[in-house]
Amino acid sequence: MGTVTIGVSIAVPEPHGSLLQERRAGFGDPAAHGIPTHITLLPPTEVESGDLAAIEAHLTEVASAGRPFAMRLSGTGTFRPLSPVVFVQVVEGAEACTWLQKQVRDASGPVARELQFPYHPHVTVAHGIAEEAMDRAFAELAEYEAAWPCTGFALYEQGADGVWRRLRDFTFGKSPLPAQAPGRSMRSRRLRAS
Repeated sequence: MGTVTIGVSIAVPEPHGSLLQERRAGFGDPAAHGIPTHITLLPPTEVESGDLAAIEAHLTEVASAGRPFAMRLSGTGTFRPLSPVVFVQVVEGAEACTWLQKQVRDASGPVARELQFPYHPHVTVAHGIAEEAMDRAFAELAEYEAAWPCTGFALYEQGADGVWRRLRDFTFGKSPLPAQAPGRSMRSRRLRAS
């Protein structure tokens, strides 16, 4: 059957995703248009293509235990000099991302693996490009802000052309807030109507 390279991530929704992708391309990052804007939960991982069904079942289980959470990006950061990366920081939702990536990579699951670096949720906006361009990315996006409710994550596969394509979405199974008592919403409607 062969192997495929997969990744699991939280997509940055529109209009933020396209804007950051265009900015990344503008800084001269040749990979920009092949990588949808995201927050990684599982970095590129080679797996047997026959294992995809088990991986999807595992991710369904992880998502069903998850709960929607607020995600907020603000300002920039860098991993330099350790790694040639400039990123937009996750300032709200980082704890939930950390929990999710641990569940995805759990030792009992089909994609158990160690990470090269400690996990740090972020949105890459420049990787492996000239230092001047990295400095520009760091400065120009320093005031960047975006926020959205995160309701799930996705499984991606990298094609032979190097482009990452979404295979499947996984929506969280738990409600973000407790349901209202049945009579309360009716009273609210009546109050607004009067």
